[in-house]
Amino acid sequence: MGSSKQLCKTLKMKVIDAHNAGEGYKKIAKRCQLAVSTVRNVIKRWQIRGTVEVKMRSGRPRKLSDRTARMLVRKTNQNPHLTAKNLQEDLADSGVVVHRSTVQRCLHRQGLHGRVSRRKPYLRPHHKIQRLKYATGHLQKPDAFWKQVLWTDEVKIELFGHNQQRHVWRKKGAAFHEKNTWPTIKHGGGSIMLWGCVAASGTGNIARVEGRMDSTKYQQILEANITPSVKKLKLKRGWLLQQDNDPKHTSKSTMEYLKRRRLKVLEWPSQSPDLNIIENLWVDLKRAVHARRPKNITELEAFCKEEWEKIPSTRIERLLAGYEKRLQAVISARGGVTKY
Repeated sequence: MGSSKQLCKTLKMKVIDAHNAGEGYKKIAKRCQLAVSTVRNVIKRWQIRGTVEVKMRSGRPRKLSDRTARMLVRKTNQNPHLTAKNLQEDLADSGVVVHRSTVQRCLHRQGLHGRVSRRKPYLRPHHKIQRLKYATGHLQKPDAFWKQVLWTDEVKIELFGHNQQRHVWRKKGAAFHEKNTWPTIKHGGGSIMLWGCVAASGTGNIARVEGRMDSTKYQQILEANITPSVKKLKLKRGWLLQQDNDPKHTSKSTMEYLKRRRLKVLEWPSQSPDLNIIENLWVDLKRAVHARRPKNITELEAFCKEEWEKIPSTRIERLLAGYEKRLQAVISARGGVTKY
């Protein structure tokens, strides 16, 4: 025999139709294979409310009032870095004792969820002004302008991908089997610093920086790699060199070198890696290199150079095609951080 909670609407209406046709409770119960009490409850509900649907239960009252929920939202808006435990302790101090999960559910209902905080450069007011000026000043630049830019940057790549999460398929209890672990060495097991450049037509030279990078070494890298890259990428007269505002890039000696070599430099706002398309390519490069699992620094350097050459020009073209959106994002954020 079924209960009224388990009945589908079709069967309930069949009970009502039989009742309206003059059949008794016992006859309806036998024909529909239901308990007499179930038939009685369905018919009674129909007579009182005019529906066979079960009314929604109110459930257990929530431990946190609407006022308390608004207070929690206000606190997280003021300081998004507060943890559920911090909020739980604040509530306890005010006499409201609840479990941490209750706080989390309350915030979830308000559309707030715990997420990993994104790492972004610290922007001072003058940085935002510079970024906004750059974005507004270059928003209307034609595609031809960006095709004449040689994008440059440096990156450090560690042998074992320090701080990178790795996932494996394994069974319970097999977490520490050697094949399921990722080897780590203190300080990443060594690393190399690379300088690279790209343009709309593809990747240019990539060079390893030996030792500490200073203004002199930076100028030597430019001297050895800029001209070959410009020729390889077929940049036309009037091309622009993009570089960030690192002190070694803007030192007096470097500025004199650039002037002497008649290299035109693209105006660039400080603290703006999100505006440099080469940053996306460094991510691609690290992913491809670490997938090959280099065993030593020599292999790491070789793999980096091999994978750099494999980056298709279509990847760079897509990044440049979406560059206007980056500039618009900076403008929308009034010079603040963007998702790029």
